[in-house]
This record gives sequence, structure tokens and C-alpha cells, in this order.
Amino acid sequence: MAEKILLDVHDVRILRILQRDASLAIADVAKEAGMSQTPCWRRIKRMKDTGIIRQIAALVDREAVGLEFVVYAFVKLAVPSLDNMTEFDRMVRLWPEVITCERITGAVDYMIKVVAEDMKSYDGFLRTKLLDNTLVSDVQSHIVVATIKDTPALPLRET
Repeated sequence: MAEKILLDVHDVRILRILQRDASLAIADVAKEAGMSQTPCWRRIKRMKDTGIIRQIAALVDREAVGLEFVVYAFVKLAVPSLDNMTEFDRMVRLWPEVITCERITGAVDYMIKVVAEDMKSYDGFLRTKLLDNTLVSDVQSHIVVATIKDTPALPLRET
């Protein structure tokens, strides 16, 4: 986790622009942010170096590549010990079908977002990776019927 760093108005403007389209040239980012190229480049480099910008990645349309089935699975561990949570964390990082994993409070231990081609593919994931796992005692699957909003952009405010 990156340490909290105070951002000024220029930093926030740059981050908003990059969250919308990180493929823009520095000149275009600088122009839209209302600054010259060199200070803009320095700010972006500093935000990369400090971990504010974790990575630059392409956002792939999952349906365009045949991943049309989305499920939120709520996972309860048989024994939610530190060792079991550490092992589950390790395993879930290896499963490409899981695109988000959150450890949560309440009646279950984890919420994972799983993408698959279809119901049959998800069923295979459920049976072979979750239910066949001795760490897991229960899984509740919630199938997504429509995605209303899906954005990686954080709600940054200028201070």
C-alpha cells in the first residue's frame, strides 16, 4: 500500500486525465492540465515513483473477448485463521478468473469477482478451485445480470 501523499490541484488534474486515457502524449496531458510539458512529466514521474500511479494498463472489453459471465462469489473459510487467510490469498492470486478479491467483514470472509465465458465455465471454476478446496466451507454465488457502471477511475477531488 502506498503511503498517503498530499496532491495539489495540478496532480489531481493530471490523474483525472490519465484515468480517462493514459495513452495520451505528455504534451496533450500537459495542455489539458494547463501546464507545460516538463513540469507535467516530472509530476507524472514522481507519482509513478511514489506508487500513486501503480501501473499503466490497457482496459480490455471483457465481452469482446468472450468473457460474458460475471459472478460475485462470497467465500467463507472453514477456519478463518491467519495461516488459512494467507494461503487463500496466495491461491486466489493464481486464479486468472478472479479479477477482484476483497477480504470483508461479516458472515463471510471474502468477496471475489469472477469472470468466465459462461455458466458452465464458472461451474468448473467453482467446483475445481473453490468447493474442492479444504480451506473453503461455503460459497454463495451472485450472478450479474447487467452492469450499470464499470470504471477504474477514482473520484479524485481538487483540494
